[in-house]
Amino acid sequence: MKFQRLQDLRNDADMSQKQISEILHISQRSYSHYETGSRNIPIEMLIRLANYYDTSIDYLVGRTDNKKLLK
Repeated sequence: MKFQRLQDLRNDADMSQKQISEILHISQRSYSHYETGSRNIPIEMLIRLANYYDTSIDYLVGRTDNKKLLK
């Protein structure tokens, strides 16, 4: 499953894969695999990404189109 929303959020933030991978403390190659869907994203990484982008995991994985985190 390709995670287009990860790529879109990263591009909207004007960040490179390398910059995001450094925030997550993983290699750029590992992060690239997450975006392309060639590797499953560990739940810990989904939580970090959702927190970083201030959105929900459901939005990241396509279960909702609501980008805003409901509080």
